[in-house]
Amino acid sequence: MPRFSRAVALIGMLLLATPALAQRLRLVADAWPPFTDATLINGGLATDIVTTALARAGYASDFEQVPWARALMGVGDGRYDVLVNAWYDDARTQLGQFSGEYLLNRVRFIKRRDDPIDYQNLEQLHDESIAVVRGYAYSSAFDQDTQLQKVPVHNFAMAVRMLAAQRVRLTVEDEYVARYYLARESPRVRNAVEFVPKPLTENSLHILVSLKNPQHEQIVASFDREIAKMKVDGSYERLMKEHGM
Repeated sequence: MPRFSRAVALIGMLLLATPALAQRLRLVADAWPPFTDATLINGGLATDIVTTALARAGYASDFEQVPWARALMGVGDGRYDVLVNAWYDDARTQLGQFSGEYLLNRVRFIKRRDDPIDYQNLEQLHDESIAVVRGYAYSSAFDQDTQLQKVPVHNFAMAVRMLAAQRVRLTVEDEYVARYYLARESPRVRNAVEFVPKPLTENSLHILVSLKNPQHEQIVASFDREIAKMKVDGSYERLMKEHGM
């Protein structure tokens, strides 16, 4: 075969083997530190893991940060290819294809260190005041339990300060989110509280790839493959450490 023809054949084989190289994916997420936030290193922990795995699979990407509702709608109508930070929900399968789990969110109660309070089920907490961020969803059981004494606040910083000041007995937050904000609190607040061992709930975190992208199945398969490799070769753990996790 002439040299030029061999070169053309080789390029063709490479393109068939890695069609991802022909795509530049449009990634989207809302602001949710430490997972996704344009002000953080590489867009936050989740964004860094996702873009790294996609790059290893041969995909270039651009990231845009928008409010959650706009991000989800944009994936549904094909404006974006990949939603970076999605919990599984049956209704969302009408918009995109979920990857496998790449992070695990544990929503945990936080108490004062000197408080012996225990938690095994929600019924035990019916007499306790619990600071919750107004408008947040924690778990269906927790959200629907009308006997819980929930104290609405504007944000987690306010909740944990109320807890340290003994104005409430508990607060609740995703563990990574809580650790991120606790690291920015004063030692007086940070050292006064601790996590309750048993989590309220655990939610796996996924990417959601728009069904409008004709390569959505391949993107998900490539992403899942690279995440598995990253966990074996140590690069996943290095990213976790770089983000303080």
